[in-house]
Amino acid sequence: MNQSETLAPETLAPEILTLKHGQLRFTARAMGSGPVVLCLHGFPDTLCTFDGLLPALAASGFRGVAVAMRGYEPQSQPANEDYHAVRMAEDVAAWIDQLGDGPVHLVGHDWGATIAFAAAALVPDQIASLVALAVPHPLRFAEVYAASPEQQRRSHYIQTFQAGEADARLLADDCAELVALWRAWSPGWAIPTDDLAEVRAAIARPGVVHAILEWYRQAFDFTSHESLATQALLAGPFRAPTLGLVGEDDGCIAADVFEAAMQPRDFPGGLAVHRVAGAGHFLHREQHGRVIPLMLDWLARHR
Repeated sequence: MNQSETLAPETLAPEILTLKHGQLRFTARAMGSGPVVLCLHGFPDTLCTFDGLLPALAASGFRGVAVAMRGYEPQSQPANEDYHAVRMAEDVAAWIDQLGDGPVHLVGHDWGATIAFAAAALVPDQIASLVALAVPHPLRFAEVYAASPEQQRRSHYIQTFQAGEADARLLADDCAELVALWRAWSPGWAIPTDDLAEVRAAIARPGVVHAILEWYRQAFDFTSHESLATQALLAGPFRAPTLGLVGEDDGCIAADVFEAAMQPRDFPGGLAVHRVAGAGHFLHREQHGRVIPLMLDWLARHR
């Protein structure tokens, strides 16, 4: 028996993988063996957001794979700057093909949840189950948003991202604006210094801040072929059994807005929604002792 076989999963360093889609390359971290759980991070965050989840997945008989999303590394920035959600869903489909081993489970946080929804609609036969953290059904969210002045206030930052000067502004003062978003979105969390350092380092890589703002800018493109394809995916329905988790104190998308946007009729494969007490937007980091067991139980029931 080699040394790695004698160690508990949480003591092992993750494998470093390179996933591909066409000419693009994506760094991934993987742990464990068994059914694949593909983990998609959001904004402003990195694949390190799942560092606490991967060992738990490995210990529960799954292969957890966390991937750096399109644009978050220079090698994953397309020359045509296409950051429509349909393209990220195609990234996910390519990763699933590369990883093999049949249908995968998707876990997505923030923008990662939106892309998980899109991927679940694009390749439904390849998705065993879906866990959406902090961001609900995209089309239903838009409907609830339109009727909620309070949610419009919370989401005003998206409008500020449309301006060209936002690129430089997000990098200014050691990414002070991004840090302020983290604190506003998770108001009860003493954010670890290392977590903020990871985000600052990622944003500072060449081209990254422009790429991640293009995610938001291209979300307001309503006429191109890519946009129409994106809208079709994000409308659902979503056939995969879906678990929605929201922090009770989320300062980005209010918990009641999240819950209103998650309707059973849109999830023919089944839907469960849980509000997590004592957590904000980064609920899987803030309350991992509550959130990870909920996810593991869901995955075990749908493996």
